[in-house]
Amino acid sequence: MTTARRHAGPDPTHHDLEARTQEHYEWLAAEADKNLDRLEAQDPVHDVTLDDVLKRRGLSRRDFLKMSAVMTATLGLPPMFDLRVARAQEVATRLPVIWQELQSCSGNSMALIRNANPGTDELLLDLISLEYAEILMAPSGQAAEDVLADAIERYDGQYIAVFEGSVPVAEDGGYLTIGPTGETGVHKVEHISRHAAAVIAAGTCSAYGGIPAARPNPTTAMGVADFLGQRGIGTPVVNLPACPVSSTNVVGTILEYAMFGRLPSLDAYGRPLWAYQDRIHDKCERRGHFDAGEFVEGWTDIEGLKAGLCLFKVGCKGPMAYNNCGVVRYNEGASWPIMAGHGCIGCSEPGFWDTLTPFEVPLAGRVYSTPFGTDADADTIGTVALGAAAAGVAIHAGATALKAATESRSDAKKEQ
Repeated sequence: MTTARRHAGPDPTHHDLEARTQEHYEWLAAEADKNLDRLEAQDPVHDVTLDDVLKRRGLSRRDFLKMSAVMTATLGLPPMFDLRVARAQEVATRLPVIWQELQSCSGNSMALIRNANPGTDELLLDLISLEYAEILMAPSGQAAEDVLADAIERYDGQYIAVFEGSVPVAEDGGYLTIGPTGETGVHKVEHISRHAAAVIAAGTCSAYGGIPAARPNPTTAMGVADFLGQRGIGTPVVNLPACPVSSTNVVGTILEYAMFGRLPSLDAYGRPLWAYQDRIHDKCERRGHFDAGEFVEGWTDIEGLKAGLCLFKVGCKGPMAYNNCGVVRYNEGASWPIMAGHGCIGCSEPGFWDTLTPFEVPLAGRVYSTPFGTDADADTIGTVALGAAAAGVAIHAGATALKAATESRSDAKKEQ
């Protein structure tokens, strides 16, 4: 049978799939070219050019193209898009961005401006026109409010609005007031979103309400997309959850918008598929130890910790969480929580604070109270509450948990 298959020639079904895939990417490339032409025809929002930025950072055009190729791969696009990603960065000066803080700790802003990755992230942050961002602005008080009002009016329907933090709606939004006039965060979100071309919810608080929305949620905090849906505001929203969000994911989303004039393809929770389609568990450098049943048994298991064994038994939520932080990492790509020795807490998942705590308790065999109002075990949370975008999230983890439970019962019988 094996020999017959070897000499049977190419599988026509496989050939058809390759042809359709190639046709799709060619169509996508044509759409990108069309949108990039449109952007290029517009006047830059400010006078900074790519050549200026490259020269200031001591980078050659070759360096720039190499970095663009890395970003292309990160976005899940084939090499035919390398030059298009590079071109999208060049026309990024046509994209005004308004960044508004809400009920937040400003951690996402800090992560963004402290990014030291000598790649596309850093370049694009120099190129885009950040028209309003409280943390980065020299003006304050009424002067800052005037800058915001002017930017909204001047770039009506053209700018990207980035929100950081949850929207507290209790007491008519009175839990959050902004600026010298005491304007509520609720009104800010409504006004900025209605005039934006697209909205980015940066960080878990902005995406799903995050920690402020955890029980008992006294401010009735919620994510931006849910809030806009309640208010009937149809501006497209992309969620970029994490605490903090990776600058790569913010930059990649802006680049995709620059290329195609639309937000990326999203999962069921509004996250870009290119960044959030894979489980932490499946891209983890400790995955081999998980498969081999080699675990850190507790925080006093010094040898297991030194050996870099799997952190599942000390509460790692990697099997239930979706994000690319294990791939892009933090701090110049140097590390991320699991690599540093602590399990994933699932911070990119809706309701993580309520559903995945305590963070240092293993998932298997534990019952959680979920936002859906019912109790569910780890497998149910994986397939329903936290993973509607990819059914079957906990199949492997569930099988391993079942094996562990069986072995545990077997050991208990032996002891008896």
